[in-house]
Amino acid sequence: MPAPLDIDQLQTFVAIVDTGSFTRAADKVFKTQSAVSMQMRRLEERVGKTLFIRDGRLNRLSEDGERMLGYARRIIRLNNETIAAFDDQQLEGSIRIGTPDDYADRYMPAIIARFAKTNPNVELYIECEPSGELAARLARGELDVALVTHNPRARSSEVVRTEPLYWVTSTNHTVHENPVVPLAVGRRSCLWRNLACSALDSAGRDYQVLFTSWSATVVASAVLSGLAVSPLPECAVRPGMRILSPADGFPALQPAQIGLMKRPGAPSALVNAICGHIAASLDNITPVGAEERLSASGSSSRRDMRVRPELAVTPAW
Repeated sequence: MPAPLDIDQLQTFVAIVDTGSFTRAADKVFKTQSAVSMQMRRLEERVGKTLFIRDGRLNRLSEDGERMLGYARRIIRLNNETIAAFDDQQLEGSIRIGTPDDYADRYMPAIIARFAKTNPNVELYIECEPSGELAARLARGELDVALVTHNPRARSSEVVRTEPLYWVTSTNHTVHENPVVPLAVGRRSCLWRNLACSALDSAGRDYQVLFTSWSATVVASAVLSGLAVSPLPECAVRPGMRILSPADGFPALQPAQIGLMKRPGAPSALVNAICGHIAASLDNITPVGAEERLSASGSSSRRDMRVRPELAVTPAW
């Protein structure tokens, strides 16, 4: 019977990936850098694969290292869930979480389901509002945690996920070819709206904002109906939408980032537990391989999101 993998080695491996270096990982796992290097050599020997490739002064994950990362996170998470299941001092209480309606629709069901399994005595209150409103409510003490669109110019949040931001139009319409591009976007404070308008201004492309709403459903409906073009993150692309490229006259956009905000003074144990769970869950969602993605020229299939093998929300104004 093969010898089991060492949880401690796997935790160090994940820490290296998350922090970006052996040195920072050593601080995170409270080990010396030489001990961290030794653990990785032993882990590589155990699986018989090279997990890191030397690139100048940096170490980057090899293809096998990328494969190992998913399994490592799964093993660590299952280990933690097992310990929690037999913990007589489980977390108790209630926590108020705010999220835009699109993130609630796409991400929260799985996040809540998994958290509830290991924390049955914690009551979760979920409220949906735009990111700006959530930040204000957090400041007023009306929420404990908020999942928001990261916007460093407007608020401070910890980035827990980054994905491409695309121009999308209807597969069955040609509204994107109009001399004046009609847009469906969020309110004036929406980061994605501002990025989109600035990009079109820089490209010298004429446009007109025809639909304004913080509701992801309204924006998606305008796009699918062939009434407007909109900037949407990768996870929000739906069946019937087409991704536009610079070849279509639409400049590339900066990536979309999702951030976490915590209320100062909120119950630390509960807040840290749910925030760690949310961050880990979002980190385990990966897009499909390049060969399966929608081509920029327009496939009617949805650009799906897949979860890494170990497991198994649209614009946030």
